[in-house]
Amino acid sequence: MSRPSLHGTAAALAARDLRLLWRRRGDALQPALFALLVVVLFGLALGGDADTLAGVAAGVLWVSVLLSGLLALDTLFRGDAEDGSLEQWMLSPVPLAWLVLVRTALHWATTALPLIVAAPLLAELMQLPRAQLPTLLAGLALGTPLLSLIGAVVAALTVGMRRSGILLALLALPLYVPVLVFGAGSVAQAGQGQDPSGGLLLLAAGLVLAIVLAPVAAAAAIRIALN
Repeated sequence: MSRPSLHGTAAALAARDLRLLWRRRGDALQPALFALLVVVLFGLALGGDADTLAGVAAGVLWVSVLLSGLLALDTLFRGDAEDGSLEQWMLSPVPLAWLVLVRTALHWATTALPLIVAAPLLAELMQLPRAQLPTLLAGLALGTPLLSLIGAVVAALTVGMRRSGILLALLALPLYVPVLVFGAGSVAQAGQGQDPSGGLLLLAAGLVLAIVLAPVAAAAAIRIALN
């Protein structure tokens, strides 16, 4: 019997996850709806002054994306742990880190990517100057995969625990802070007429480092949690 290829394994896992996502598509919409709710509530709380909204728009949008991703983080490996799929992952001839990377990429594509697509609309709601929108989108494109990879490590550490939602948030939020600072800070620099590339380059460097290290760390954490 031929050894399964990495590409074939990724395609099979993606097809399975998308089928499961379609069956519970109502749950899949929760992160996007939560982000929209956060933006609307901030807008109502701050009033309708365009200058006030524009000053905090980048931070509000980043916080809404961060919190919506955190909302869906507990489901990253929880279902596989409950139905025994994680044990099958460990016995698979395919490296466990590769399966973790594929799952994390799918999680990002189904939770964060719709928010990036909706970011221009949310930015209009918060009166973000259109000149800052490219910087915001670039930061989200670099920062949200980094958040997903960091979250994958935290989710793997807590996958063996029941009712780990609060612990998951307490572990993940401090690690998310640098991404939030560089992402929102780059938009603020663009609004002040400065070069925002410094924060974006730091996000890009963090993303490259996380792609290399996070799947390996998450795979090790899953082995520890299940053994």
